[in-house]
Amino acid sequence: MAIDPIKIMRDSTTPSPLVGEGWGEGVGDHPKVSVIIITKNEAMNIRACLESVVWADEIIVVDSGSTDDTLAICKELGAQVYAHDWPGFGPQKNRALSYAKNEWVFSIDADECVTDELRAEIEVAIKHADGKVAFRMPRLSSFCGRYMRHSGWYPDYVIRLFQHGAAQFSDDLVHEQLVTKGSVGTLKNHLLHNTFHNLEQLLAKINQYSTAGAQMLHQKNKTASLRKAVAHAVWAFFRTYFLRAGFLDGREGFMVAVSTAEGTYYRYVKLMLLNER
Repeated sequence: MAIDPIKIMRDSTTPSPLVGEGWGEGVGDHPKVSVIIITKNEAMNIRACLESVVWADEIIVVDSGSTDDTLAICKELGAQVYAHDWPGFGPQKNRALSYAKNEWVFSIDADECVTDELRAEIEVAIKHADGKVAFRMPRLSSFCGRYMRHSGWYPDYVIRLFQHGAAQFSDDLVHEQLVTKGSVGTLKNHLLHNTFHNLEQLLAKINQYSTAGAQMLHQKNKTASLRKAVAHAVWAFFRTYFLRAGFLDGREGFMVAVSTAEGTYYRYVKLMLLNER
């Protein structure tokens, strides 16, 4: 059963950060932007993320039970924080979207950062949208300290900037999509994505995502067998390392290919076991 949202207000004695003051000259002339983020135990990443979007007019964080310093950091930096249970990635992001009040919305993950170049391009895009209701941008992701230019990880276009009311997230438990109602433009500057700092994080994410992926397939009445799991895993490695040139990313490219195969294997094995219940 869903719990009632709890708004965690910033302590009034804490100096307010410069939310909405990072646009530069003519700050009052730009269309207002709400940033939305979902979190759980993101203390390692959330400060850098929030500081990269301090230019926004409001920052909305929906948290699902953090036990580290995530909430304290969010309060310190002036974000509006709401507590909810965890219904899956898509539904949770739609919850965050429901709190946004401004004309434009920028959705960012806690392990992502907006560069100065992307911020400047966003400012121009929302001032001169020319009928576009949303914008996609390339995402440059790091793996254990290396930014990956191959392996199917780049340019990895994602739609993150959109007009309020012109888009919403799919209800997928994992790998949710932003569904838009209108024309989508393309920005050239990339969003930085700091995915995995170490293998412990990678293995935890493989377990989380393979479970959610198996549940989604099970809900769609998909079937699996051990043979199918192995075949999908082998294909995932071949596609990532050879067809998507993962070998050009050095040892990290090989590690990504192996982890992709591993996640695929466990997703179908877990689906097989779900089917047998």
